[in-house]
Amino acid sequence: MKTLKLLAVLLSYPSAELVAALPEIARRLGAEPRLRGATQDALAGLLAELKREDLLDLQERYVAQFDAGRSTSLHLFEHVHGDSRDRGQAMVDLNALYRRSGFVIKVNELPDYLPAVLEYLATRPAKEVNELLEDCAHILRAVGERLIAGGSPYAAVIAALLDLHGAAPLAAAKSAAKARAECSLDEEWGEAPVEFGPNVAAHGVQQSRPQFIRFLPKNP
Repeated sequence: MKTLKLLAVLLSYPSAELVAALPEIARRLGAEPRLRGATQDALAGLLAELKREDLLDLQERYVAQFDAGRSTSLHLFEHVHGDSRDRGQAMVDLNALYRRSGFVIKVNELPDYLPAVLEYLATRPAKEVNELLEDCAHILRAVGERLIAGGSPYAAVIAALLDLHGAAPLAAAKSAAKARAECSLDEEWGEAPVEFGPNVAAHGVQQSRPQFIRFLPKNP
């Protein structure tokens, strides 16, 4: 799914290469029929800002948006495992999956970084893509609504991911702000560590709530 690759690029740290590719990204995303009209408009706003603003300013805002705190982190295991030991094992398992699939990430990049996950999914069959998006939709929605509440144009990329999955659109800014005020991040993600893979059922993980990820194939 090439659209996932484009969205991965848009969520990555701004670079001169990204800015140069904006016209082509805009053309391809504009031709994606699964994106809602409101999502297309929001993406156009993000693309316009990336084209208009100074690159250093874009990079500073990106770091402030995604690296300064946990609530809008693009490292997905951050929202599931926090600082627990389970996060390290989850990283190892995810890296192993990437290797088995012949997918290689950058040396300085963590495997749960959302742009890396999207690049991986861009190489996978539609069924696997849909299963993964279903598993992490609750995380994407929470991050997206926080981005909306903060007025970040990057919320458009999260909205696009939900559109591709056929999920309901992100809540309006007022609702997202209210939700953020009513529930702290620690309370929202204060769940038991989530396991994934073929041994999930054997380990007694609850099946009644959304799970973050089932990256491992059912029949490895």
